[in-house]
Amino acid sequence: MKVAKTVAIRSRYGLHARPATMFVKTARKFRCEVTVSTGTLQVNGKSIVGLMTLGVGGGARLTIAADGEDAEQAVEELETLLRGAIWGPEASTG
Repeated sequence: MKVAKTVAIRSRYGLHARPATMFVKTARKFRCEVTVSTGTLQVNGKSIVGLMTLGVGGGARLTIAADGEDAEQAVEELETLLRGAIWGPEASTG
């Protein structure tokens, strides 16, 4: 089963190392393939190097896609992570 959702990055600092690491750790809990894309560039969502190469700035939109037996659960959890506490006390983009 393939599932995808698009999420806006809330932090004005973008998807930097700390939240990217949290994202990868969460993605690796699932058996399905996870990909993240911005426009035409797509990377492995279980790779910190891949996520960092996206160069995601604040307010950018990411599409999280997963394919496999636990894809729906993976996308839901990763979406929740990006919409919530992953950013800590960082200032919001608005």
